[in-house]
Amino acid sequence: MSDGSSKTGACGRALTSAASESYTGRCSSLSGPGGRYTLGLLQTPRSTTGSTGGLSSGGAGLTPFRAVGSSGKEPPRSGRGESYLGDKSSCAENASAVNFRGGCSSRGLNNTYVGKIPFSTSRSIGRSHAPVTGYSVTSSSTVSAHTAASVIVAVVEGRGLARGEVGMASIDLKNPEVILSQFADNTTYAKVITKLKILTPLEIIMSNTSCEAGNATKLFALITEHFKNVTFTTVQRKYFNETKGLEYIEQLCASEFSTVFMEIQSKYYCLAAAAALLKYVEFIQNSVYAPKSLKVHFQGSEKTAMIDSSSAQNLELVTNNRDSRNGHTLFGILNYTKTPGGSRRLRSNILEPLVDAETIKTRLDCVQEFLQDEELFFGLQAVISKFLDTEQLLSVLVQIPKQDTVKTAESKITNIIYLKHTLELVEPLKAALRSCNTSLLKAYYSALEDRRFGVILEKITTVINDDTRYAKGCLSMRTQKCYAVKPNINEFLDIARRTYTEIVDDIAGMIAQLAEKYNLPLKTSFSSVRGFFIQMNADCSTLPNSQLPSEFTKVTKTKNTYSFTTADLIKMNERCQESLREIYHMTYLIVCKLLNEIYEHIHCLYKLSDIVSMLDMLLSFAHACTISDYVRPEFTDTLAIKQGWHPILEKIAMEKPVSNNVYLTEGSNFLIITGPNMSGKSTYLKQIALCQIMAQIGSYVPAEYCSFRIAEQIFTRIGMDDDIETNASTFMKEMKEITYIIQNANDKSLIIIDELGRGTSAEEGIGICYAACEYLLNLKAFTLFATHFLELCHMDALYPNVENYHFEVQHVRSSTGKKEKIMYTYTLSKGYTEEKNYGLKAAEVSSLPPSIILDAKAITNHVAKQILHRQKTAPEMMKHRAVYHLATRLVQTARNSRLDSDSLQIYLKGLKKKYTASCPASDWSEEQR
Repeated sequence: MSDGSSKTGACGRALTSAASESYTGRCSSLSGPGGRYTLGLLQTPRSTTGSTGGLSSGGAGLTPFRAVGSSGKEPPRSGRGESYLGDKSSCAENASAVNFRGGCSSRGLNNTYVGKIPFSTSRSIGRSHAPVTGYSVTSSSTVSAHTAASVIVAVVEGRGLARGEVGMASIDLKNPEVILSQFADNTTYAKVITKLKILTPLEIIMSNTSCEAGNATKLFALITEHFKNVTFTTVQRKYFNETKGLEYIEQLCASEFSTVFMEIQSKYYCLAAAAALLKYVEFIQNSVYAPKSLKVHFQGSEKTAMIDSSSAQNLELVTNNRDSRNGHTLFGILNYTKTPGGSRRLRSNILEPLVDAETIKTRLDCVQEFLQDEELFFGLQAVISKFLDTEQLLSVLVQIPKQDTVKTAESKITNIIYLKHTLELVEPLKAALRSCNTSLLKAYYSALEDRRFGVILEKITTVINDDTRYAKGCLSMRTQKCYAVKPNINEFLDIARRTYTEIVDDIAGMIAQLAEKYNLPLKTSFSSVRGFFIQMNADCSTLPNSQLPSEFTKVTKTKNTYSFTTADLIKMNERCQESLREIYHMTYLIVCKLLNEIYEHIHCLYKLSDIVSMLDMLLSFAHACTISDYVRPEFTDTLAIKQGWHPILEKIAMEKPVSNNVYLTEGSNFLIITGPNMSGKSTYLKQIALCQIMAQIGSYVPAEYCSFRIAEQIFTRIGMDDDIETNASTFMKEMKEITYIIQNANDKSLIIIDELGRGTSAEEGIGICYAACEYLLNLKAFTLFATHFLELCHMDALYPNVENYHFEVQHVRSSTGKKEKIMYTYTLSKGYTEEKNYGLKAAEVSSLPPSIILDAKAITNHVAKQILHRQKTAPEMMKHRAVYHLATRLVQTARNSRLDSDSLQIYLKGLKKKYTASCPASDWSEEQR
């Protein structure tokens, strides 16, 4: 290397020394105030005059507009010359909170028309439009990648006879993938709300005609009701144009994903949503997507199980109900991912489990191989943990900025380094997968043999130094960017770097002279905000007159560490920044040319990001198994769990939770569960739903053995503490939840209902529960129904597919022998509970007079005898029930049995014995005997 490019010369020593010292604001070089970074591939940088070496330092140049938030006041302006990624400032005010003609007058906003931009905002509520700072460089799973909203969604509904047909298009600003959906929904719009909850949008776009004053659509009203803290933007109806949407997709869809055209050609509403979405994103990003650069995916609702947002909340799938920052969720206990992409994939899979048994089994095969091959597991995990956010890198690579700025230049240099770092991991990843046996892992190995990875890396290494790589710490990363390009490619760049070296050496020399002058332990430090500054670790009492010399300014103190600067150091920092701008500009020109050469091959990164995120998630499942004793699930037409336990409770409790069984078949598909308060009913119900979800995402399950029937929908209605109170709002909430379940459930559903009908009188509650149960009994859905209404337990006399279970309790007398206490065993047993009078037992330990308690017991016993007399089971009903159960067991055995002939004969004899014990023998015919 020449002197100007040497990393090992005086500059290198000074930088290394400075980097080794402690410094504040440790961060990536991309985090800076006002920095929005986009890496364009197809345009040559426009050189302009000025001290920045040819780059604009601001973001001006967009058509001016007036931004109005929900308060009606004009918020602070912000330039939009740079792209979205990396801006810490709120764009909710300066981009999406824009009111133009055709806006939603029902919100009472001033619809100010500016230019020809068609967008208007009906609400902007305290939401930053820029969720990330620059490019995420963390690979730690401790960072919740899903918490920063970055998805924009467009929604449109058919009109007239087509009302209820909904089209959706979404794009994640951190991931260049357009997801299209179109489906028929009912009047509750449950599918729309559920899909939006899963996407956690930053912003929702709808047609301005959907919110016209006095004529707002029901869909608009429901979306605004459920997403109060999400920015809502209306766009003129003409921009929801299916023809234009198809043109957009044809223009932007990468060739690898061109089969999507066959799926969407007749999906007019999702194409219309795509047209409005992509037009709007171009506007707010101030950049366009390069041709043939996006991954476009049509997501049919039939490919994944549906879990409504209320059920996801009840089960605490991704958010803890008591504390949203708490990791005691299903996502939290399974998330051992090492990359942001893996974390995002895990979250989306939990909220939308698979319904294809073969795909699930393929995933389980991979997890099993990881568990059996320790070398493979640790080898893959070591490689995966080095990957950065590949999806976000792709998102930046495929955008073309409309204006070149200093930040744009710096971002391009940074991302070429990240790209080199990513591609250098392909060979180690291949090596780790080379000896795999599972079909999916073999397919991933074959995919990594794509020659485009090598072509891109070869072209990069012709321009970029071999030892240039991603480095933690803003000073280290600045060094990498300065010396990224090889020497002798651009003579002026070499001179600029030599100048930069001299300035940095001068800074180090000046600080050394100050340390000698004042006899103080001064050291050079660096932060992205302050640049180079001086630090000193010393107690104030050791200083002359207990004060720092007056030459030192901007003094801050943290414990015994002083940070400060001098007037000369400030000037030298300015010279350093000026030199950096020149280096970045010249490097930028070289990098742009390089990127244009490699652009045609860049789409192989879609494949790489998919492989990395999937492997990361599957490794996370294997990791979870090494911590807990999980087993591999099977898939049949039965839900059978032997000694299963609650996976989240296991992480919270000091000891392992009590294990219980569950058995549901087509012949016994409705379980009624009873037991006192706090006996374990709700925990048991949640446990079953969580195990079902774990199985359907390809994870092992907390049990000794488990078999599942694929559930196409999972519904839960879980009683909360406030359900005990009888009030109208609780009762209406119950009715909405059970109505939703009844309207959407089918034969392949898993239905969990806990404490229905407690928001009203006992008579009404029993009636509602009985009617709801009878409706659900007409389905072949697997239903678990927990209740305090013991009258429901007698349904097994009328319906042979109903089974009763209860949670056992034990009665323990106090040491004085006067009072009796209940001890909870949390153990599930056959039959309904004998603990019938919970209220009376509570009264006995209270201060109620004994005479009142005795009267209450007498009245209760009298009423119970009358009810029992009316509900006695007839022998004929017992016989029909026994025949029904025998028939369903025989059908199930014929479908699923893997027993040998001797074992099968023993099993069938057991069925016969159970059948004869269940039937009243006196009613048998000679043939039956």
